[in-house]
Amino acid sequence: MPHIVVEYTRNLDATIQCDRLLPALHSVLLKQPDVFPIGGIRSRAIPLDHFYIADGSEKDDAFVHLTLKIGAGRSIAEKEHTCSGLFDVLVDHFRDEFNKRGLALSLELSEFGEGGTLKKNTIHARYK
Repeated sequence: MPHIVVEYTRNLDATIQCDRLLPALHSVLLKQPDVFPIGGIRSRAIPLDHFYIADGSEKDDAFVHLTLKIGAGRSIAEKEHTCSGLFDVLVDHFRDEFNKRGLALSLELSEFGEGGTLKKNTIHARYK
């Protein structure tokens, strides 16, 4: 952990540039190695083929929803700093797109306890 999940409407395929967006999002977490162990950071972008926005009248409307999944234990200040940093990256990345279409960006923090999660990760050893 943490996991960054970016869901986006398929009509953003031509402009989303996941190869730039995901590393930029990672950089927010990589700058906080005491808060987020580097070997646990993962991200994925999931295109949404089926979506409906507002009243459905504007077929070019789009949205991007980022979910940050983390285990419990970070302070409120650490969570706020991280979420603000991720959202700033998201807004900056889609700055031009806001001038072209209806676009909604959102971010959600999902925090869970250790109970109910299983993990095995050999990547952490590289960063010790």
